[in-house]
Amino acid sequence: MLYPYGNSTKGHSAAVLRATNLSTSWVWLPAAPLPLFAGACSQRPPHVAPAAPVHLTAEQAHQRMMKLLHIKSLRSGADPSDPNAPNAVNYDESKANPYPHLPDPLRMNDGRKVTSASMWWNKRRPQILQDFTHDVYGRVPKDVPTVKWQVAGTEHEKNGDVPMITKHLVGRVDNSSYPSVSVNIQATLTTPANAVGPVPVIIELALSPEVMRRIMAMMARRGIKFPPRSGPTWQQQVLALGWGYATYFPTSVQADNGAGLAEGIIGLCNRGRPCQPEGWGALRAWAWGAGRLLDYFQTVPAVDARQVDIMGHSRYGKAALVAMAYDPRFAIGYISSSGMGGAALSRRNFGERLENLSGTGEFHWMAGNFLKYAGPLTPNDLPVDSHELIALCALRRPHACAGLAVLPQVCRPVPESSGSKGAVKSPRGPYRS
Repeated sequence: MLYPYGNSTKGHSAAVLRATNLSTSWVWLPAAPLPLFAGACSQRPPHVAPAAPVHLTAEQAHQRMMKLLHIKSLRSGADPSDPNAPNAVNYDESKANPYPHLPDPLRMNDGRKVTSASMWWNKRRPQILQDFTHDVYGRVPKDVPTVKWQVAGTEHEKNGDVPMITKHLVGRVDNSSYPSVSVNIQATLTTPANAVGPVPVIIELALSPEVMRRIMAMMARRGIKFPPRSGPTWQQQVLALGWGYATYFPTSVQADNGAGLAEGIIGLCNRGRPCQPEGWGALRAWAWGAGRLLDYFQTVPAVDARQVDIMGHSRYGKAALVAMAYDPRFAIGYISSSGMGGAALSRRNFGERLENLSGTGEFHWMAGNFLKYAGPLTPNDLPVDSHELIALCALRRPHACAGLAVLPQVCRPVPESSGSKGAVKSPRGPYRS
């Protein structure tokens, strides 16, 4: 049987592939039952040669996970194209809250109230993390390989009127346990050339230059133009404040499609075998990569590693929020249009629904267990929801906003008059960060 696979599709979602008209190469795979491997991170005996990665299409990987979870069918996500469809997208606030009661972030699983900071940090916060790990984003393996960072090149240039130094970075992940898969984390670091000491840095999770070129070419063919820019870019504003910025390309860590799960950091840790229900999805993998970049920044004298911020838009807004929730070293998060799986409540029915993330196009973002809540279970059965993801960021500030671009100047804390200083606006009111 023929299945699409190859470098032409590696690292990019189906939506991006459709938008950019990427070509697809094909390989012949036998039409055999889908493998249901167990012990994905087990060590092989030293005398046994590593098996080749088991490449499945997104549809095969999705169906295999449903079989592992004994799920026969999934509910459809919100349909924005047909207002008469049974699952038509809803923007009526009166119909948006089918499950009005949210889990209490300050109540233990046994019903006790959290009454002190130590109780939060030592007991309640780990409970919430465990629930997100098991049911939503997946577990990072204990034996994730180490990363060795290298400076691939250095440029001295200007952005606007500010002289700057840009370093092109490569984080090479140790693949000695499974040489069939290589992972090289791609990033850049830009700091003001005239800085007299370590500077704060904002990490942007960004589309790769290759994908951006294809998107721009597609827009040009369709006659689509961005409106003229007025004023300095966000990078120029950051440099003018004496800060630096970094660009991190998440798809250099893990492909943004279900067909790529045998590659990237997930494939490397699984030694090329398919994922298990509690295994980590792409969002957690992208967040892991951001943490490894922060590891490197802690060794760079030009960076004030205590003031490293993270930002992303849409799916990368989700990943930025996940990174901030799991890694307390990130000082601030600029979370733009993160939607379902990010800052949007899974229990709400307003725009995108939880079920939209359970299809073949997005399921790879999440743990396999997440599929249960779009099939035999409902969003109301989730032990956690996104307000608790934001609570995990306390006492730091995740600034959640919506828009067409990720710009620090438009992502601001909710004014004090809205409830509390530094709060994040929620459909049910502000939650203190």
